[in-house]
Amino acid sequence: MTHHRAPISLLIDCDPGVDDAVALALALAAPDRVTLLGITTTAGNVDLRRTTRNACLIREIAGRLDVPVHSGHARPMTREPVIADDFHGPDGLGHYPITPLESGPSSEDAISFLIQTIDSHPAGTIDLAVTGPMTNIAVLIRQAPEVAKRLRQIIIMGGARREGGNITASAEYNVYADPEAADICLNSGCKLIILGLDATHQVRGTQGWIDAINALNTPLATLVAEMLAFSNALPANLVDTAEPDKPAPGAPLHDPCVIAYLLVPEAFTCQPCQIRVETQSELTRGHTAVEFRHQIADGFNALWVTQIDATAVLDLLLKYLAR
Repeated sequence: MTHHRAPISLLIDCDPGVDDAVALALALAAPDRVTLLGITTTAGNVDLRRTTRNACLIREIAGRLDVPVHSGHARPMTREPVIADDFHGPDGLGHYPITPLESGPSSEDAISFLIQTIDSHPAGTIDLAVTGPMTNIAVLIRQAPEVAKRLRQIIIMGGARREGGNITASAEYNVYADPEAADICLNSGCKLIILGLDATHQVRGTQGWIDAINALNTPLATLVAEMLAFSNALPANLVDTAEPDKPAPGAPLHDPCVIAYLLVPEAFTCQPCQIRVETQSELTRGHTAVEFRHQIADGFNALWVTQIDATAVLDLLLKYLAR
């Protein structure tokens, strides 16, 4: 028997970025499963002007001008911006050609948009997906903590435990870029699901899978295939920490896993944890200390994703990008 799932009311905060763009493509291609209330952008993989433009471009390619885009914070809460264009290309979408926009962002006030949208819906009915540095969300929590707690859950791509880091030996990029913001989010009292590198490194876009995406010959599929071919050409994306002398079969698909968690939750295994962020040490800035033991004094503050059925996630992307 097939069980019908009600559409998910979703907000996405992101910094596109190749893998953010793939996550947006998945959410935009699934209107039967996702009621996308809006997209907010932050600086991260590239600067704010480019992340906002990229979100608008992906929305256009998907034919979804009904989804508003709101520009957010251009820099971390207290630190200098850390841009990752080495991994995403000068414009943030690999070598994909940037064309003039049909429609730009609705506003440059992402925080007001988030507050108004969350407050205008019944409590516990909106999910928030966060695939970039957590600056916008930390500002939301500081300005309107009770509004943030009206969210059903916040699903975050960030952090690492056994995998160490992908920008330093100790830290995953999204947390490293604004550790103070991550600390505020993790101590917010909101329901949090965290997908760290330990989970997202399990889902990789092999060349064969990228070829299958490209063969779909839809505008979104072509975008995704071109971006992921760029990612797979970067040696740093093919490092396997379990076997560092042997290249991984493809670049990890970090941010699409956040959207996949909402669409196929049965493909994900989670464990309650306490997660804390290092904000004082420059050597270990952004390190996430993840603790599973039940006897910890302060209790758990998140669910940590430990396992992902990679085939289910890759098949999901193939299914929706074919539309």
